[in-house]
Amino acid sequence: MNVAFEPAPLPSTHEPAGPAALVQALFRGMGAPGVYARTGLYEDIVERIGALVSSLRPTGAEVLRFPPVMSRQDLERAGYLRSFPNLLGCVAVLDGGEGEIRRSLDRYEMGGDWTDSLTTADLVLSPAACYPVYPLAARRGALPHGGLVFDVACDCFRREPSTHLDRMQSFRMREYVRIGSPSDVLAFRKAWMERAETLAEQLALPARIAPASDPFFGREGQMRGISQIQQALKFELLIPTWSGEHHTACMSFNYHQDHFGTVWDIKDAAGSTAHTGCTAFGIDRLAVALFCNHGVATSQWPARVRQCLQF
Repeated sequence: MNVAFEPAPLPSTHEPAGPAALVQALFRGMGAPGVYARTGLYEDIVERIGALVSSLRPTGAEVLRFPPVMSRQDLERAGYLRSFPNLLGCVAVLDGGEGEIRRSLDRYEMGGDWTDSLTTADLVLSPAACYPVYPLAARRGALPHGGLVFDVACDCFRREPSTHLDRMQSFRMREYVRIGSPSDVLAFRKAWMERAETLAEQLALPARIAPASDPFFGREGQMRGISQIQQALKFELLIPTWSGEHHTACMSFNYHQDHFGTVWDIKDAAGSTAHTGCTAFGIDRLAVALFCNHGVATSQWPARVRQCLQF
């Protein structure tokens, strides 16, 4: 769920910015912007949101839970490096024999920089929950009649340092992914956009759905973003959070056309290149939106919200 933003200057403490009572109740700073220890109060709501999303799981969806890392080669092949190189996090390791590693440690003990000896591993930090599912689906061969639906989730990372409560570098994402014909994918997305508005009403969140684009890198990326809006490929559910004038994208509804089908050579039952789409839930953003709109005293949240979250 990529959203463009202009990063604000960061305070030296890297504590999240927002109402003091809200910050104190939900997070503990860990020395890096957008990376926080989360309190039991906050995690309780995260778990309830997860259970709510699970209750809406599409019939026949295959459940997969991915680790926070994935194949670097797979992400490069998917085109992420070309589209969002500034957001990518790579895994680096101290590689080599014992002697080489020992020399790096000795250099650190003498006040030097041990990171000079790091080498890039074959792993990257997953920027979205859906990326690993496409090569997995491709390895199964042609799609069955009616295509496939997946329920996927993972802890994600994007290099977007900010102290805003609704923008974390490390965050949880849940997605329902549809792979099939263009009509199947578009019908799936339309149904979820309607369902999302109902969900926002149940949670008493003042939301609206709007066209959107991903923050593609560079000048060429700006043109791609304009094209994305013109083709109505992406919509977002926007909810006010830490400021009444600031709306956060808490869900997104994406139509990739045949991009991933072409990249991974995914064919439908008739032999045509498959199309894909996904509905993404920003689990942490939804949790923050609930606290920002209803306060930290969950016992005083509106009755319909408590009922929806099964208090």
